[in-house]
Amino acid sequence: MSWLYEPEPGQNDLDETDVRVRPNPKGNKPRTKKRPEYAEAPLGLVLGVDVGRYRVLIDGEDRVVNATMGKELRKTGAVVGDRVALAGDTSENEGALARVVRIEPRTSLLRRSADDSDQVERVIVANATQMVIVVAIANPEPRTRLIDRYLAAAYDAGLKPILVITKTDLANPDDFLANFAGLSIPVVLNRSDKPALPQLRDLLAGQTSVFVGHSGVGKSTLVNSLAPHAMRATGGVNVVTGRGRHTSSSVRAIRLDESFNGGWIIDTPGVRSFGLGHVKPENLLRSFEDLYQVIETCPRDCSHSADAPDCALDEAIEEGTLGTSGAARVDSLRRLIQSIANNSSE
Repeated sequence: MSWLYEPEPGQNDLDETDVRVRPNPKGNKPRTKKRPEYAEAPLGLVLGVDVGRYRVLIDGEDRVVNATMGKELRKTGAVVGDRVALAGDTSENEGALARVVRIEPRTSLLRRSADDSDQVERVIVANATQMVIVVAIANPEPRTRLIDRYLAAAYDAGLKPILVITKTDLANPDDFLANFAGLSIPVVLNRSDKPALPQLRDLLAGQTSVFVGHSGVGKSTLVNSLAPHAMRATGGVNVVTGRGRHTSSSVRAIRLDESFNGGWIIDTPGVRSFGLGHVKPENLLRSFEDLYQVIETCPRDCSHSADAPDCALDEAIEEGTLGTSGAARVDSLRRLIQSIANNSSE
């Protein structure tokens, strides 16, 4: 008995004309990988992010809308300072929710990691132009190595650094500032009872300035002095541990008044550590401006570590050309170099 199919006499083989396609009752169009460009979509500035919701200020309008991230952008996401294109309901009606469909090209990106060994970068702010490093001269005590980390992150992001020393009515900042005497960055001395607003106004005018600093240094108090409408929460410092409370819990963009010529502040939560796992070694060296000219005279391929032969940094320390704080500055640089080197070798 044969199980092979044999057509009956007179029956033709099937071809494509015999195929019957069932009509699509829903009328769906074939799927395509080409996404709409949203060329006419309104643009806006991300002011804040909270649990997947974005507060966006519409360009040319004094109104803020709520938005969610479009499906195609969820892996990347947006951060405060980003300029984004919106689709969907961009009204201010209760329950309205727009959709972020495009993130405009960024001019700068400030990042940090949990520590130098962390491979995951945390994007903090986009499109800032300068970094304002806020440090208290007392209560809590200033940490020079944390400032060195801020400076390295600023140079890596292409931001102009500014150093603001608060609570100068409590202690003399001269000895502390000697650590950074060789840097050509603006320094502002700010009293608790009399903020240095005129000097800060000149530095912040027309700029987008991200404020960073250790918890308890008076950063939120300073922001409220510059932008009284911001109403950032303020808190004290634990007199036993010297640690400040986290009063600013989220990143927020704050528009300054007309006297600042279009300037913006981006306030960030206080942090006690600032990982530099993402920073390139060459940018780290350039952030130590006072040492960089000496480094350029080192032998080729010098690691600049403590055991590096013929390192020009050691010669400068012996000759006393780096000033009274030179040895401490070199030690701070070498600690950062070693920490990043250990991370890159893993």
